[in-house]
Amino acid sequence: MIVAMAALAAVSCVTPKKVLYLQDMKQGTQIELENKYEAVVSPNDELRILVSCHDEDLSKPFNLSYGANGGGMMGNGNQRMGYLVDIYGNIQFPILGTIHVAGKTRLQLQDMIRKMLIEGKYIDDPFVMVRFNNYKIFFLGPDGGKAITIPEERCTFLEALSLAGDLSNYTRRDKIGVLREVDGKMTLRYLDPRKSDVFNDPYYMLQQNDIVITQSIKSRYYRDEFTYWTSWISLLSSAATIATLVTIFLPKQ
Repeated sequence: MIVAMAALAAVSCVTPKKVLYLQDMKQGTQIELENKYEAVVSPNDELRILVSCHDEDLSKPFNLSYGANGGGMMGNGNQRMGYLVDIYGNIQFPILGTIHVAGKTRLQLQDMIRKMLIEGKYIDDPFVMVRFNNYKIFFLGPDGGKAITIPEERCTFLEALSLAGDLSNYTRRDKIGVLREVDGKMTLRYLDPRKSDVFNDPYYMLQQNDIVITQSIKSRYYRDEFTYWTSWISLLSSAATIATLVTIFLPKQ
């Protein structure tokens, strides 16, 4: 048993080199970021779009009636989460009809709807605000999964790890996957937050619905297996001890 415990301690040792972030980045280092990501609209996104102007009666027909929780209320009273982008990248907007929104940033969509309102002579001075209702990052790993809503519509890889509650010492830092849908295909890329070149990885700026996948280092599996089998050995040993005592102290027939 002592030998087994010593072997377990050897493989379970987690050194700073395995877990510390940005180990090659010295104080005062400046790294120019090459990737300046702006979220773009994709199919199945939920958008909140508000139109306003100097005359509220003019803008009212272009707005869903939003409740206190931010969800849109349609005419039949059913709760909605705003405008759902269909598989073709379109939304159905009041009066303006079908609008193709996929591939546009939030600011581009705001500008496009504003121009449509002016050119259609509906409103002379419209103000349009677009927000994502479902900007989320998902996490999968040995300790379970979770979804995190990003209110700022911008999230870096390191920020996501922080929002998830950081990583345990038994999580592999050299192989953290980011699963993303690109042009209708799922792609997987591994990032290593221990190195400063992570800042310029094309997947450092996360996109809505990205899935961050973590895995445990082998020593954790060894530790869990050791704990599992030692608990059984302890149970069997206790049972054997009880059986021996019963045999010794029970009166012989």
